[in-house]
Parts: sequence; C-alpha cells; structure tokens
Amino acid sequence: MTTNIGGIERILRIVIGLVLIGLAATGQVGVWGWIGLVPLATGLIGWCPPYSLLGINTCKNRKV
Repeated sequence: MTTNIGGIERILRIVIGLVLIGLAATGQVGVWGWIGLVPLATGLIGWCPPYSLLGINTCKNRKV
C-alpha cells in the first residue's frame, strides 16, 4: 500500500472529516455527518482505495 494522496489534499481531507464529525457529534447535521470518518481515515493513512483502482496519484514523487 503506497501513498497516493498529496500533502495539501491530506490536510483538506483531515479538516473536512473533523468538521463533519464535529457537526454530527453536536447534532447539527444528523447521522450522515459521521461519513466524515472516511475522509479523516484516508487523510491520516495517505491512501485512498478508489484512487488506486482508478490509477490516480496526487502525491509528488521524490527523486533521490
């Protein structure tokens, strides 16, 4: 499992996930807000299964 999500996208996924979870926890958006667990998890891990299936990679390759 290699990283396929770039840095900025990872940060956005984590922030969006936390916001959705926070809204769900306070009862402002209902149960559907818990879907924020998905972007939070993919942002923390740095790997998105649909990206792998579609061959998408937003992570910059480092040349060493």
